[in-house]
Amino acid sequence: MAIFCLSLALVSCQTGEKEQVASISELPYYNEASFTPHWLEPNSTELKDFHKIPPFQLINQEGDSINEKTFEGKIYVADFFFTSCPGICPKMTTNMSLLQKAFLDDNEVLLLSHSVTPDYDSVSVLKDYAQAHQVISGKWHLVTGDRDLIYSLGRKGYFVEEDLGLVKSSDDFLHTENFVLVDKQRRIRGIYNGLNLSSVNQLILDIESLKQEG
Repeated sequence: MAIFCLSLALVSCQTGEKEQVASISELPYYNEASFTPHWLEPNSTELKDFHKIPPFQLINQEGDSINEKTFEGKIYVADFFFTSCPGICPKMTTNMSLLQKAFLDDNEVLLLSHSVTPDYDSVSVLKDYAQAHQVISGKWHLVTGDRDLIYSLGRKGYFVEEDLGLVKSSDDFLHTENFVLVDKQRRIRGIYNGLNLSSVNQLILDIESLKQEG
């Protein structure tokens, strides 16, 4: 998904292990579900009509209204989860916590987790989940809201599902381990396996690279 430098960076994980992850010099842009990279200059005229995450209106774990303006001028990582998930979500939450720790004091970087069971994941349920997982309000938003909007964002905004060519309706459950990196202009710059530590470490490096764009 990106051009790799010849040098390698060592990134430490919480367990003290060290993994080799390639350092990245620049990141491509993405505009559809196949995640074909588009190598464009940040000031390219092609970006004028390039895909952006569409406007949205949701509610976070504090009961605050969250929309695209909340992330204006911010780099953020988005994912889709649900609090009662017994499978992949706990590991995804653990790895999002690594991102929270890595950018805890960095006001340029935010995290956004959408509930795919918004009818169950009320504000109070999200609040309890946030407290149980040391989610820091203002840094990491857990959001609920209109189910159709959330599913449309996931499939048509962030392209998080991998079932290319399959037409799905809002009745079909949305379940994915993918993390999506979004830049300050709400454009997609990377997709990562949220269950894989190496992929998450690469995401950390990509965020640092993206910050250099200004």
